[in-house]
This record gives sequence, structure tokens and C-alpha cells, in this order.
Amino acid sequence: MTTLDQLMPGQFGQIVRVDGFDSIASRLREMGFIPGQAVQFVQTAPLGDPMRCSVQGSRIAVRSGEARRVYIEPIVKPCVASQS
Repeated sequence: MTTLDQLMPGQFGQIVRVDGFDSIASRLREMGFIPGQAVQFVQTAPLGDPMRCSVQGSRIAVRSGEARRVYIEPIVKPCVASQS
């Protein structure tokens, strides 16, 4: 297990947990950082912070300190269920 800030651009992870119960942790969960969801590290800003992520179809910028609170299991590529 690692944290979101340890991924390289283009890598995926499956969210295991978000540390804490304060307003920042709550906001991360409201934005879709919840256990079981796949997240992709898209890129960092030119100065290295914040980092852009994709979760639940949305692109979200998070600071590296916030990304260190999101624990993930790196995955090769998320499975997407077909809707037929």
C-alpha cells in the first residue's frame, strides 16, 4: 500500500482509505476519494504542486499534503463494467 502522491503520471490506484475525520478528509470523500474507487494520477502543476487526478470521471486538483492522506493499492488499469 502507498499514498496517492507516490504514483507516477498515468498510473492508477484503487483507494483503500482516506486518513482523518477533519474537514479536509471529509472534502476528499465528497469529491469521490472513497474506498474501492479507482484513481489516476494525471499530472502535476509546473512547480510540482498541486497534482491533477481523475476519480469517478472528474478531474480534481489536490495538494501533495492532501494526496498523502489517500492510501491506495497501485493497479495496472481499472476494470470498467459494461452497461448492456
